Amino acid sequence: MKVSGFTFLRNGTILGYPYVESLKSLLAVCDEVVAAIGASDDDTLEQVRAINDPRLKIIETTWNENMQDRGYTYAQQKMIAQFNCTGDWAFYLEGDEVIHEQDYATIRAAMEKHLNDKEVEALVFDYYHFYGSPTTYAYSPRWYRRAPRIIRNSVRSWAPDGLFWLIMNENKRGRYPNAAFAGCHLYHYGHVRSVAKMNEKQKRVERYWGKKPTEFLGYGDIDPQSIRNFTATHPAILATWLQTEAEPVLKLNPNYQLTKRDKKHRLMTKLENLLGGKDFTKKHYKLIRK
Repeated sequence: MKVSGFTFLRNGTILGYPYVESLKSLLAVCDEVVAAIGASDDDTLEQVRAINDPRLKIIETTWNENMQDRGYTYAQQKMIAQFNCTGDWAFYLEGDEVIHEQDYATIRAAMEKHLNDKEVEALVFDYYHFYGSPTTYAYSPRWYRRAPRIIRNSVRSWAPDGLFWLIMNENKRGRYPNAAFAGCHLYHYGHVRSVAKMNEKQKRVERYWGKKPTEFLGYGDIDPQSIRNFTATHPAILATWLQTEAEPVLKLNPNYQLTKRDKKHRLMTKLENLLGGKDFTKKHYKLIRK
């Protein structure tokens, strides 16, 4: 079995991504890793080169600045990297996602288990969406709890944006991939970066979604019922980044007023609990194996 990893990056340092740690964790699981690096205003390319691993293939790319429709620029960059993967499986990891060292063997075993089961087209991970600090994470129907991050590299897949895949059948309309569980979490740190770097991200990337940037005032404006305490361990490779780059403490705004969306998600959460743990979050896959 050969496993390819892939990602795309641009301005990772300016925007506060733990992208070096992310790539190193991906290399711990994969036999090759492809990184599409867009022309940046910082040292992203140099930092990736400095990883100095012969299994890491770097592709320098140019972003389409005129494409501002629903994140399709992200899709283009994601697929540039994926199309250069040569493994049986292609493992996509975003620049703010990290694999815990305790899960390396679990992930490899899941791919081995389903290697010859051609009906399984993708593997799905549970998620920790850390929010506001390394000790708190978001958990509500607003935040996807599971997502496919490994795709069988022999199926016709494409990405409408950076988040998910569609499978093409006989040139007809795409469908979500048939999936099995990977058996562990991925650790997502996009919402613990400093407020300053979150503002820089808003300024630079909102346009790719057809939006005007808005000022990010802090992490406190959120429904407190959607926040949980994290008491387990973080990936060891992130120890320094968490100390130097992450917001240390989540300070909730006591005057925050619930939005209609918040109230909707509270109701959905109550229904989930009443129905014994039913999951109403958006799913970009069809689970066919456990």
